[in-house]
Amino acid sequence: MSGPCFLTIAEAGRRIAAKQLSPVELTAAYLARIEALDPVLRAFIRVTPEAAMAAARAAEAEIMAEGPRGPLHGIPFGLKDIFASEGLPTTGHSQRCVDNVATEDAATTAILKAAGAVPLGKLATHEFATGGPSWDLPFPPARNPWDLTRFPGGSSSGSGVAVAAGLLPAAMGSDTGGSIRLPAAFCGTAGLKPTYGRVSKRGVLPLSFTLDNAGPLAWTVEDCAILLQAIAGHDPRDPASADMPVPDFAAGLNAGIKGLRIGLVRHWYEVDRRATDPAIAAMEAAVAVLRGLGAEVREVTLHPLAAYQATMRVTGAAESFAIHADWLRRRAGDYGEVFRYRIVPGALISGPDYVQAQRFQRLLTAEMLAAFHDVDALLTSTTWGEAPVMAEMRAEANFAVPPLTNPWNVAQLPCISVCNGFGPAGLPLSMQIAATPFDESMVLRIG
Repeated sequence: MSGPCFLTIAEAGRRIAAKQLSPVELTAAYLARIEALDPVLRAFIRVTPEAAMAAARAAEAEIMAEGPRGPLHGIPFGLKDIFASEGLPTTGHSQRCVDNVATEDAATTAILKAAGAVPLGKLATHEFATGGPSWDLPFPPARNPWDLTRFPGGSSSGSGVAVAAGLLPAAMGSDTGGSIRLPAAFCGTAGLKPTYGRVSKRGVLPLSFTLDNAGPLAWTVEDCAILLQAIAGHDPRDPASADMPVPDFAAGLNAGIKGLRIGLVRHWYEVDRRATDPAIAAMEAAVAVLRGLGAEVREVTLHPLAAYQATMRVTGAAESFAIHADWLRRRAGDYGEVFRYRIVPGALISGPDYVQAQRFQRLLTAEMLAAFHDVDALLTSTTWGEAPVMAEMRAEANFAVPPLTNPWNVAQLPCISVCNGFGPAGLPLSMQIAATPFDESMVLRIG
């Protein structure tokens, strides 16, 4: 883990600004590592070495002449392949879209390029950002770099794998029910789901209009703050974009947490369904650290996980089917089996069912917001334990166990996943920190 490929964004940016590190040297190092390791890891669907080196040379010339535009100038990044990048296919990891060449950049892609960041290519996902892994798609699934037999999480699987393996320092992902935080958890990185509407989704293939979010995966919380600073903001061309002030997300990172009140939602991972003993022990250790740093940690009880899962599944399935219905009716064979199994039931959801799910979402959100009257943030586990073995996924498995990540999508709150230990197999464990709407600064500060 030595060498430029494991520098944080913050440190690489400082070295580039001081002219101690060349963007060309940094980009070349990542491309060499991708060439050596990605044939096994399969994090990338498409690498763009010529475009990357051209962007790196341009960044170097600009920095030498005028200094860096900001902390991302000359920093390589990758895009989950549901984010449009002009001139490249946006495939969604699906046969349906293998020839879907973007005519313009997604909003976030354009922002990162304008910041001088260097695009390395498009990253693996699960088909159209739904569940997986699947082996009947045009590209193979990404592999967990900690153990190639283990699941890397999804659906931003390539994003988590690429960051964890040192193939790039920054990746964009999307999160509808945990798709940023789960690969961050299983691959041992940081992953931030911003507040719904904080980051534009224009140019990102949708899965659920109500639940989708775009956000960063990176090595550290500080790096997530740097990336969020760049991509946050109102986009008048995105109807879901929120017109809210964007604070300095890095300003409070070193403020400490003394005096903060943190609510521990223990029952989700001990009562609703019991996590592994190592995962529970990691949560206890994390609570001890937070208390040792001066925070007050108290238990909070909310609705069971099953209530959030039911709300999310009805809403998500109905909206996903609405997006894909015409193509599914005409060309169902263009989709993989897992996608069809999970999305086609949306055809059976009635209007009243969907309305009731929307009503219940508001009730669950109101309950969660009321909990913040007494605490500054909420804390729980991200996963039930270490990454499971990546056998061919049963299509129905996604419905069987309610994920610990769903509640924050239902409530549309900001949430970060950070590593909080390691299990007996040496694989990462993880916890989630959530706060009130648009208070990403709080989750970053605690993280």
